[in-house]
Amino acid sequence: MEQFYIRPLLLACHVYQNLVHFLSLSIFLTVQILLPLLSSPSAHRCSGRVEVFHSVVCRQVGCGHAVSAPQSAHFGQGSGQIWLDDVQCSGSETYLIGCAHNGLGKHNCLHAKDAGVVCEENSVRLSGSNSRCSGRVEVFHSGQWGTVCDDSWDTKDAEVVCRQVGCGRAVSAPQSAHFGQGSGQIWLDNVNCSGSETYLIGCAHNGLGTHNCGHAEDAGVVCEENSVRLSGSNSRCSGRVEVFHSGQWGTVCDDLWDTNDAEVVCRQVGCGRAVSAPQSAHFGQGSGQIWLDDVNCLGNEMYLIGCAHIGLGTHNCAHTEDAGVVCEGMFFHSDTVSLKRIYLIINVLYINMI
Repeated sequence: MEQFYIRPLLLACHVYQNLVHFLSLSIFLTVQILLPLLSSPSAHRCSGRVEVFHSVVCRQVGCGHAVSAPQSAHFGQGSGQIWLDDVQCSGSETYLIGCAHNGLGKHNCLHAKDAGVVCEENSVRLSGSNSRCSGRVEVFHSGQWGTVCDDSWDTKDAEVVCRQVGCGRAVSAPQSAHFGQGSGQIWLDNVNCSGSETYLIGCAHNGLGTHNCGHAEDAGVVCEENSVRLSGSNSRCSGRVEVFHSGQWGTVCDDLWDTNDAEVVCRQVGCGRAVSAPQSAHFGQGSGQIWLDDVNCLGNEMYLIGCAHIGLGTHNCAHTEDAGVVCEGMFFHSDTVSLKRIYLIINVLYINMI
């Protein structure tokens, strides 16, 4: 009779003991995940070193979807135990500890291989443009996208944004809602980056949601990716059209090339109206990639990359078909030498007429 009561009691104690151990372990691991994220050198709560992993981790700490999963101690090396190795999540798990792994504490790693996450919270996107590398700067925070005020906005701030969205160096930092006014929240104001920060949210600012702006002051960026230059000429306002993409400059094929296309290029490089749209490598043949073909601009686009075309790198051309432009700006130099030349030409014409 005694055994009838004692055995179930022992079993219940054993189950209770295991349950306490499991809950303690769960709480411990949760703390091990949360504390490094909250105190990591990344400067905000939704990116940092993960000490015990990415879509699952971001969801577990309440920071939305994963943007990236940096490796090699991107956020600095941790210390002490390495709890997990060879983590394999399907992405649907509620907790990181529920993903497949080698077993707690079983690894063949050093802290130089500490894993990290960057979550959607405080990530950045560019809006209001046909190019992925220029537009109105928007930040994701508290479940919604909001804009950045242009107070103190400059190319150092744009440099950080361009790097964060994977678009190379900054070309300019337009203000006054250059890419149209956003709506909803204005998340950042008085942003003051040194230019070396990894994420915009890591720059000095007034605090998330603290501002004295309207959307007429929304800040923007134009990044080097998909920017345009003119080559093969002594004038900055005429030449072979080249586009920067994937880290290298390439040319534009002259199929369908006309003054509407040239109009957009001339405006983009700050050279006024288009005078002509030379074809057949008029300014010499380029080399390397041919980035654009069958370009078909209306003429009112802000950037060449925003015109209709068949896709970056898709073409049936050779460099003998490189497109060019001659812009109005090449005829109106303000430097003294050019003015003297114009004066002499007018004098010669006048003398010949007499």
